Amino acid sequence: MPIKVAFIGAGSVGFTRRLTQDVLTVPELRETVFSFTDINRRNLDMVTRLCRKDIESNRLPARVLATTDRRRALEGADYVFNTTRIGGLEAFRLDVEIPLRYGVDQCVGDTLGPGGIFYGQRNAPALLDFCKDIHEVAKSGALLLNYANPMAINTWVCLDYGGVPTVGLCHGVEGGWRQIAMALGADPQHWREEVDIVCAGINHQTWYIRVLFHGRPVSGEELLAAFERHPSYRTTEKVRIDVLRRFGFYSTESNGHLSEYVPWYRKRPKDIRRWIDLSSWINGETGGYLRVCTEGRNWFKTDFSKWLSEDSPKLTPEHRGHEHGSYIIEAIETGRPYRGHFNVRNYGSIPNLPPDCIVEVPGYVDRHGLNIPHVGDLPPACAATCNASVSVQRMAKEAAVRGDVTLLKQALLHDPLTAAVCDPDEIWRMADELLVAEARWLPQYASEISAARRRLKQAPPPPCPNFKGAARLKVRSVAELRAEGEAARRETLAADKAAARRMTDAARRRA
Repeated sequence: MPIKVAFIGAGSVGFTRRLTQDVLTVPELRETVFSFTDINRRNLDMVTRLCRKDIESNRLPARVLATTDRRRALEGADYVFNTTRIGGLEAFRLDVEIPLRYGVDQCVGDTLGPGGIFYGQRNAPALLDFCKDIHEVAKSGALLLNYANPMAINTWVCLDYGGVPTVGLCHGVEGGWRQIAMALGADPQHWREEVDIVCAGINHQTWYIRVLFHGRPVSGEELLAAFERHPSYRTTEKVRIDVLRRFGFYSTESNGHLSEYVPWYRKRPKDIRRWIDLSSWINGETGGYLRVCTEGRNWFKTDFSKWLSEDSPKLTPEHRGHEHGSYIIEAIETGRPYRGHFNVRNYGSIPNLPPDCIVEVPGYVDRHGLNIPHVGDLPPACAATCNASVSVQRMAKEAAVRGDVTLLKQALLHDPLTAAVCDPDEIWRMADELLVAEARWLPQYASEISAARRRLKQAPPPPCPNFKGAARLKVRSVAELRAEGEAARRETLAADKAAARRMTDAARRRA
């Protein structure tokens, strides 16, 4: 019998189409039934038509079902992908722009910081609804594959309160691994064979604690020297290189991401340009991910008919992407082992992080499911940075489930970047402003919104009411994107951080 793979938030064109294509490159999975659901009927229809075209063009027996009825989509599902963005770009804009009024300058704002914390608050009620439906109508033991951020908070909510087997999936380890290989001089076509890594920590703060180049261990000093002499990384990865210099270990996530998870690089507007590069949003641009997501949405709406007329890619193994999702399904269904990096409950895999937190660690998948090895302690500085974030994630997770305003504010109070910029009164006011602005997506706080409005009326104005960010670029029109060519189109439409990084690297190599 063919398996059934459901997508919640299937209107996410970048993830849904790519993951569907990846599954269909596996010969044993070519009869898969895909079940798409989204609250946006227009986007759902467009993505469904694109995926059906891909299937028909490749003459495959797979089927795509689409419905706005989530329970119907999940009925009998073996696997469920979550690719939602609760609140859409409207809420995302508030996550970025309201903190700017308090001087908190975020590049992405989807994992930590005020943006990530409030994104988690919006997600929790929806995730618990998803889990309830999965538990009630999907196949027994159906696996939830979460691609939505904030990865750790989302996965933690599902495991603690959702009652559904869940694994969080991210491509950050892959991107940094490739950078290490390029900095060391590996062959661009065979770098995975030449460089091996052990990477562990928490999502977006994972550390390459062991690097082997042609089987030879690479020290932190050697890796630092390689990055410092690299013609582009020495400019685009200043934050990551500085952390490597001080910690002795390289971090997975982009320059922009890492800069907003720690208190040192975005605390003073006049210093932010020193640490970032504006050649690509992912290097630290203020609100950069919001900008490219907005551009991608606009382009998707404008050029959909053109994409529908373009030739579909060949769905063969050599065209398969490197997202973990299809490989996990393949391993469980066929028994072919897969090694990847997964977001799972710690259970002592990293002893100097809390046992109940969500860690990102190496793992193996086969017919028996996910198997996670003992990694060992993180280096002290890496563990300290991760532990600070885990404490924020824990409070944010519990606040989101309970609707606890005090705990929510305490999470913001302990967030490294927010604490570096704001005093406690400012943090309390910022939380109230975000609660009021995002109330429609925060049902667990419904009884608290009126009190938050009253507090705002009595409080002084925010300290930076007109601050637009230290490195903000304007949203490009579709015409401007067309003029900039294919590379701009691909980067924007993907709204895919790993793809953006790969395309930036490729553009530099061509130059």
